[in-house]
Amino acid sequence: MNYLCRMLKNQENILEKLGIEQLNAMQQEAQEAIQSSAEVVLLSPTGTGKTLAFLLPVLAELDRDCQEVQCVIIAPSRELAIQIEQVAREMGAGFKTNAVYGGTSFSKDRLELKHRPALLIGTPGRIADHFRRETFPTHTIKTLVLDEFDKSLEIGFEGEMKQILAALPDLQKKILTSATQKREVPSFVRLKKPRIINNLKEQGSQLKIKRILSPEKDKLETLVEALCHIGNQPGIIFCNFKDTIQRVSAFLTEKQISHGCFYGGMEQVDRERALIQFRNGSHQLLIATDLAARGLDIPEIKFIIHYQLPGRKDEFTHRNGRTARMFNDGTAYVLQWEEENLPDYMGALGIERLQEAPLPESSAWTTLFISGGRKDKISKADIAGFFFKQGKLNKDELGVIELKQDCAFVGVHAAKADQLVEMLDKLRLKNKKVRVSLAN
Repeated sequence: MNYLCRMLKNQENILEKLGIEQLNAMQQEAQEAIQSSAEVVLLSPTGTGKTLAFLLPVLAELDRDCQEVQCVIIAPSRELAIQIEQVAREMGAGFKTNAVYGGTSFSKDRLELKHRPALLIGTPGRIADHFRRETFPTHTIKTLVLDEFDKSLEIGFEGEMKQILAALPDLQKKILTSATQKREVPSFVRLKKPRIINNLKEQGSQLKIKRILSPEKDKLETLVEALCHIGNQPGIIFCNFKDTIQRVSAFLTEKQISHGCFYGGMEQVDRERALIQFRNGSHQLLIATDLAARGLDIPEIKFIIHYQLPGRKDEFTHRNGRTARMFNDGTAYVLQWEEENLPDYMGALGIERLQEAPLPESSAWTTLFISGGRKDKISKADIAGFFFKQGKLNKDELGVIELKQDCAFVGVHAAKADQLVEMLDKLRLKNKKVRVSLAN
């Protein structure tokens, strides 16, 4: 009983830190299932809170006396790994947490993992690499989470996933999550009788799907007309290839339509900054590949545009899941050349008639970079105070603050950005002299 009381009190404290009044029905069901079952498959749409649903019971079962890695969480993309790490840190449960992924040096990983995290999050390739190099013992790892398992168990990751599973013979709990139920779990995962929580059919999506017809095979002009028609709303333009994104980006830049880009070939720091600027409203538009279609923490968006359609129905579903989340409405537009045939899975779609309208306005927000973060004992409250006192900002002029280990990003009114850089650069924040600059 004392353990149960402590667990409930800890959960209450965590939810208070996250600003959440209570868990939703899916999260409550998932918590009970994970606590009572050795194998759980959690199916729930994007945006319903799956990360918190598995982190709460996982953290509750960690052993504070163990000095080794106890739980490994596999994510199919670097951004999702970083996001899970951030949520775990914000929960403030008192357990060391690290994320490891490609694009960063292995020696940096080794240094950070010298003091073992209880919770290790990473992409399949980097986790498998650490297992091969025996960076840390694996016999203490009792819990494995495969987040977005339909993606992390695809053929491209199969070799790494087999190595990871083979290196964890002493697992006591397996948790798999996904926003679709299209993929069977491969036999090498060795699930026996998993408890399945299927929350996919219960969500009343307000998604509308419409076609926008382009008279030309080159759909760039029609895309701009569509963006004018839709107006100043946050949205994602999905493309299949890096080259297409670069071409669309160049055209939107020429038309002076502000946007960010997000795809696998970008440097990791540029990918992270693109998402940060999209989250805080510095960019209302993001041009992206399917890398942005699943799991990522992005703001509630009003629309997506399929500039190019994906090759598979489940990726179409994941893309559409970025809008109309959690009972909100949203629209997915399929940009179609008039002579183009759509896949059979699309069904009959209504046509959106475009109304002539001015170009979307630039955002009123921009992003500043600060050269100090968590490792410098800096908090979000410290940063807010810094901008209010030394920067003389009003509350409505300060936007989203994103705090990283060694830096921070702050949304501010664009009209105040240059003045703030001049006033705050090289001042002390907490006990550290920080650089403040525009985040490009």
